[in-house]
Amino acid sequence: MVKVLIPSGALGLGYDKVALERALAAKPDIIAIDGGSTDSGPSYLGRGVSKYARSSTKIEWAGLMEARAQAGIPLVIGTAGTCGSDSAVDWLLDITKEIANERSENLKIAVLRSSQNPDVIIEALNDHRIKPLEVTPDISPELIANCTNIVALAGAEQIAAAIKTGADIIIAGRTTDTAIIAALPLMHGCHSGAAWHGAKIGECGALCATNPQSGVILVDFDKDGFTVTPTADGAFASPHTVSAHMLYENSDPFILYEPGGHLDVTKAQYNQIDERSVRVTGSKWVPSDTYTVKLEGARISGYQNIMLTLIRDRNYVENVELWTADIHKKVSAKIIDRLNLDLNDFTIEMRLIGLNATMGDVEHSQIRPSEIGVLAIITAKNAELADEISKMLNPYLLHHALTQEEEQPTFAFPFSPADISRGAVYEFCLNHVIELDDPMDAFPLETHQVGGQ
Repeated sequence: MVKVLIPSGALGLGYDKVALERALAAKPDIIAIDGGSTDSGPSYLGRGVSKYARSSTKIEWAGLMEARAQAGIPLVIGTAGTCGSDSAVDWLLDITKEIANERSENLKIAVLRSSQNPDVIIEALNDHRIKPLEVTPDISPELIANCTNIVALAGAEQIAAAIKTGADIIIAGRTTDTAIIAALPLMHGCHSGAAWHGAKIGECGALCATNPQSGVILVDFDKDGFTVTPTADGAFASPHTVSAHMLYENSDPFILYEPGGHLDVTKAQYNQIDERSVRVTGSKWVPSDTYTVKLEGARISGYQNIMLTLIRDRNYVENVELWTADIHKKVSAKIIDRLNLDLNDFTIEMRLIGLNATMGDVEHSQIRPSEIGVLAIITAKNAELADEISKMLNPYLLHHALTQEEEQPTFAFPFSPADISRGAVYEFCLNHVIELDDPMDAFPLETHQVGGQ
């Protein structure tokens, strides 16, 4: 049997310290936690930075390092620093070294890197070793070269290689959310279907249970299945909460693709074995003929400014779509004329906050609020052009009238200056897999001896 302690869905979200102590008392074999995802969009990968505050990350990571030392077991994190790029891995490595030195603690740290050299990816594209996934844009060597960061998603094989170094702490670049949990059970011969299925259920900690914000769960793996046990007060797993997590960030509730194969839970059985725990059997792992890992890449898509105007006059609230459409039409014509541009050189988007900013054209609510925030988003090929367009848009958002006959209105800018530069904005541009001859081909592994100063 292998017991995996998962403190939280991600480092930076917090965890219940009392629940963590209870989990440690159960004598787990490894502590595994995710470090990030693509949930917050492409900017973090594009820039190679973490979305979480360094101060909070350090406090939470120090707590897990202390738990690791108390239990005498490995601590592994995947997708370090939100995006898993080399720069994000190094950011967490520096924090780890800092904590170790403050505690005079000697540690062996394994670092598994996921960043990819664009030249190597271009070569793989030319060799037809890169294949598109569903809903994938066409790619070219030029597109790959324009990526500011490319990462490959490591699987269980790469995490297992890092564990085999005997490291106290493993800091991995971009991984699948499941890999850091499935690796040790697979290494010890646990049921392969259960290893991947339990890892999927446990990837977000207590989200698979009641009291999901508590974070901490234990997953016990064996030769036949796995058992999920949350450890916080008021946290209980049920067949419903556990089975439902197969739908989390997954379009198919029965199939999950991972490096080297896919998980099939069509015949899985979920049984409540006590008040708190659920036992799962019947999951199946289906190996693939070739070993592939997913690629993620981000590139600069433009430079962006935003402007916010508050509309409260009832006539303008009732006719805000007409007002913004007229502004868009007139300002776009002026930009094209005065800056010698065409519509492919810039975009102006007006999002109506309080009305349909989230749902857009598919919003069904007919309720009109007392006020609406008009968020103008200006995107252009460079920052100077975004600034110039913002300044041309400014007087319209402040004073534009619905009709020529009425008096000139004045609306509210909550900020001065009204335009706020967001700088470079990024887009995901790779949704592909790359075929590897050896699972370690794209994932350099190194070790560091730190602490004890």
